[in-house]
Amino acid sequence: MPLQTISPAIVGPRPKLKITEVECHVLLAPDFNPGFTSSAQDSFIVVIRTDGGVWGVGECDANPWMAKACIEAPGTHTMGLSIRDMLIGADPFEIGAIWNKLYLGTAMNGRRGMVIHAISAVEMALWDLCGKAVGKPVHALLGGATRETITPYASLQPAGHSFEQYCEALCASAEGAKNLGFKAMKTEITMNGPYAHGGMRESYDRHTEVLASIRKTIGPDITLMVDVQYLWEDAATCLSVVKDWKEFNCYFLETPLWSDNVHEIAKLVESAPMPIAFGEWLATRFEFEELMDIGKVQVAQPDVGRVGGIGEAKIVCDMAKERGRTIVPHCWKTGISISGTAHLAFVTNHCAFIEYLPPQLCHERLRRELAREELVLSPDGLIPLPTKPGLGVEVDWDVVKRYKVA
Repeated sequence: MPLQTISPAIVGPRPKLKITEVECHVLLAPDFNPGFTSSAQDSFIVVIRTDGGVWGVGECDANPWMAKACIEAPGTHTMGLSIRDMLIGADPFEIGAIWNKLYLGTAMNGRRGMVIHAISAVEMALWDLCGKAVGKPVHALLGGATRETITPYASLQPAGHSFEQYCEALCASAEGAKNLGFKAMKTEITMNGPYAHGGMRESYDRHTEVLASIRKTIGPDITLMVDVQYLWEDAATCLSVVKDWKEFNCYFLETPLWSDNVHEIAKLVESAPMPIAFGEWLATRFEFEELMDIGKVQVAQPDVGRVGGIGEAKIVCDMAKERGRTIVPHCWKTGISISGTAHLAFVTNHCAFIEYLPPQLCHERLRRELAREELVLSPDGLIPLPTKPGLGVEVDWDVVKRYKVA
């Protein structure tokens, strides 16, 4: 696969800017719970500044201390250069060339995983910066919006440590999302497996009971997705449970197996009664190529804060379109990443939904307080096209100071 990249589509002259500073901020909510599976309890944000005073902000979904090290670490040889050093002096409008330079320059440090996640924050900040510099929203720089609205889904929030508490919390969250006007929802149902909520060890039958309760709560007309967080080890075990889930009309089943087990994923795709979705942890187009061509997944879920940034996510979306697959991006961070995801969705017609939670549905402090996105849920359950320059997000810098730990 060629190493093509994406840069802003700008007609006419553009400001002459050079990158002068790269700031890294590690944020941690004081009430974080290490037993949660939620990565929204911390954040890593990057601010890129220029000699013209224009700046941009980006975020990645990864361990923030590790991401900070990836960017600030000095380079010692040509295959392991410093990300920050490579950025200083660069033209921020050359996002594609910068991405290629960072990818090749850090290849020995990590062609996948943490280094790519860190680059995601840098790349996102560049899109925000460029949009602000020319007074245009990011979707315009990506080639122009192809739709006026996108449909968000609410991720339902679990709680408690018993089966009854867990089920009741998800149903209450579903009721709250329905009352806000959401037309689509995704529920976690993970009471077993490596990432079981609160260390629970409930039977697979009880997972079915929870799904039945949620569907009853929201009724038949709301789109329902299910995330089981890598619950099963093989396709046969998964199928022995989800074969009975057809009656619940699930839009997709997310991460039922381990992401690297693409051959088992393909077996599951062949026989499951609903589409299979993967991609939240993947880095670069190359991992998605394997996921779609060998794993045969019907729904690809690039995360702009992990896959390599907005441009890399756009390349994945284009790959999915070529293969007739649906895009439903993953995003479990603050309004910074949510905004980046939305701009991607507005230029991607085969993006069915985006993950979105308004403050009143968020448990995590940083999701509620750090940033205010332009996006608004309308009474008809849709989000209209944003118009502000860049990502259109406002960061509360007092919150950054309050929760910064490195």
